[in-house]
Amino acid sequence: MPSVFGNVQLGYVVIETEKFGDWRRFGRDGVGMHVDDIAPGVLRFRLDEHECRFLLQRGPAEDVTALGWQLDDHVTFDDIVGRVVSHGVRVAEGSAEEAALRGVERLVRFPGPNGLTQEIFVRAHTGQEPLRMTARGGFVTGDYGIGHVAITTKKPQQVRGYYSTVFDARLSDFIDETISGVKFKIRFLRVNQRHHSVAIASVNRLPVNPIRTRVQHLNIQVAVLDDMTTSYQRIKELGFDMALGVGQHTNDRELSYYAMTPSGFEWEVGWNPLVVDETTWEPTTHQGISIWGHTPEGRTVIDKLTQFRTGARSLLRAEDSVTALAGAGIPDS
Repeated sequence: MPSVFGNVQLGYVVIETEKFGDWRRFGRDGVGMHVDDIAPGVLRFRLDEHECRFLLQRGPAEDVTALGWQLDDHVTFDDIVGRVVSHGVRVAEGSAEEAALRGVERLVRFPGPNGLTQEIFVRAHTGQEPLRMTARGGFVTGDYGIGHVAITTKKPQQVRGYYSTVFDARLSDFIDETISGVKFKIRFLRVNQRHHSVAIASVNRLPVNPIRTRVQHLNIQVAVLDDMTTSYQRIKELGFDMALGVGQHTNDRELSYYAMTPSGFEWEVGWNPLVVDETTWEPTTHQGISIWGHTPEGRTVIDKLTQFRTGARSLLRAEDSVTALAGAGIPDS
């Protein structure tokens, strides 16, 4: 079966929440995205000409529930459906209503690691209203998608195996990091020339997951540096917590900050990450996530205790890596 690498991009994200007022302030007034109130219990954010980049639906999870991957063509769509089905995993057709909410013509879904549903589509609808965004320079999307997601897991090799099987994801690099005395390894996977669309983090040699949500953070990219720095200031002035201040990453050289969303996972706004040259790129391991900055802001002893309890509880919680697609996993090497 031919590779689908380069024909895949992160197209939209689905979030379940009860905190619509807070999310509207966070996304529109803070980050600077266009907001559409579609119906009671439904909110959408736009970054570009697509009708929907983030779909918020009413529910108790306070979490990301699905990732929508846009494919270049129907051949790629059929290839991915075929490889998922051939591994014995069921694929379900999304309803016309579900497709309309996501601003796409058609979608299918199948299970993903950590209970994070994966959805694929080809054609997205174009928004009819002009964009109304505080981010004056706009956001970088295009052929490489809207940004990336970061996942924490007890089964990192299996999660990497899953995305390799489904999307032919390639390893960009590793980061080894120590946070509050705990050693983590992060694997960065790309499905196109964006340095990474999926980051997979785990605690070294311990089967624990200290993060409550399916996704540890989401990332979007602004086109102009001023939009990153001014949104950082706006979010703080609006009273939302900041997880990490402005800094620069070691691996993709992106300048960014991390804010706490109303649902409790983090939202990274970044600028100017490098683009991978497939002819010369070689994976490497970086020590630490930042060249400078990314200083924790507002973290308390209570926050650390909460994460400790979450990690302890995760010892007793089964984690589904969708073994049929993950296989034995891909070792870190």
